[in-house]
Amino acid sequence: MIHTEEEVIQEAKRLDKEEHATDFDHPVKVALKTFRFNAETDYLPYYKTYEMEVTKDELVLDLLNRIKWEHDGSFSYRRSCRHGICGACAIKVNGKAVLACKENAQGLVKIFGNELVIEPQSQKRAIKDMIIDKGDFWQKHADVKPFVVADVDPHPTEETRISPERNEQFLESDYCIQCGACHYSCPALEVNEDYLGPAALVAAYRFSIDPRDSATEDRLELTSQLGIGVWDCVKCNECVEACPKELNPLEKITKLHNMQFEQGIAKRNVATKHAEGFVRSIKKYGYLDEADIVVYSEGYLGMHKHVSTAVKMMKAGKIHWHSGIPFIDSVPKIKNLDEVQKLIEISMTHKL
Repeated sequence: MIHTEEEVIQEAKRLDKEEHATDFDHPVKVALKTFRFNAETDYLPYYKTYEMEVTKDELVLDLLNRIKWEHDGSFSYRRSCRHGICGACAIKVNGKAVLACKENAQGLVKIFGNELVIEPQSQKRAIKDMIIDKGDFWQKHADVKPFVVADVDPHPTEETRISPERNEQFLESDYCIQCGACHYSCPALEVNEDYLGPAALVAAYRFSIDPRDSATEDRLELTSQLGIGVWDCVKCNECVEACPKELNPLEKITKLHNMQFEQGIAKRNVATKHAEGFVRSIKKYGYLDEADIVVYSEGYLGMHKHVSTAVKMMKAGKIHWHSGIPFIDSVPKIKNLDEVQKLIEISMTHKL
């Protein structure tokens, strides 16, 4: 049978619709393995499983509501706006940070399968089920002075104007809803509770870049400190993956690094020397010389801390036994190294 072009297109659309119908157009049976804990009555947390049919339009928040309304009225969680702007309903599903009011349930089933593990953002801070004590989050947020510090005319005659170019420098950091998704997904913060964390650092950047603000130097001093500031970020990208507003916290942390150099706040220490070591290595070889970076940033006396790591790297062929030893140049150079060196010279604007 001969088909017209329009009939062929319509048939292709129909087949495509049928292909995707199996994923989203029919209810799916899901087991919700749910974290349960009441700090007032329970010694240890436990998990309870609820089974239900999930339709294509239901969000994770709808499932939380159904657990409470249909299965157990004592189940507790936070919710408010249902529009993805208040951040109250942030939880984790199979370890993935989500806003319950924004995440499609069947979309998660497609990723993780028919068992969804529902957990609070931080189990060790759980008060009751999905509700956690976010005191650490709000304290770190307050520490960076998340407001414009300025002498403001109490009776202004005109608005404060910001150029389009300067407005673009905010990089949408003012869209943060303080949900804590990035904060409680950060492995650096998990092992170092003094670290400010990505959300607080985004706030620090947002107000430091504001042309009306006069506390930028104070924030840069705070965020430059070892143990709490930007130099303790391990660049793992977890905060980027976790952010429901796609704000890329790592980008703002990197900008704070640059601002510390540009405004003369960065001090010469193991962290800044480590950053310098990367540039030095690329400029010298076009490759990263991992052993040389350690020697440059921590010195030969500091190398003993990394012996076990060095052994593993040698076994993997990443470094050699003579890597890092003076007068032995064991790293090959890339072709056209002079072009890389020129790019580095052009792009570098500040040095310690």
